[in-house]
Amino acid sequence: MPNRKVFFYIFEENKPTMYKILAKINKVLLPSFTKQGLDIAKAKKWQMAIIGYRAYVTKRALE
Repeated sequence: MPNRKVFFYIFEENKPTMYKILAKINKVLLPSFTKQGLDIAKAKKWQMAIIGYRAYVTKRALE
């Protein structure tokens, strides 16, 4: 079994790449509410969760 420190080092080194791949997958699979003209004040909870998730992943991908 590999050493835990080595595993976490590899994970930390590949984190930006992982988020970039995840952002591309999200772009294909998840709906774009800005293209739909969604008013954020009138968004449902599940829509707000998707918006927050996409923002989090995008922010991490840009780091």
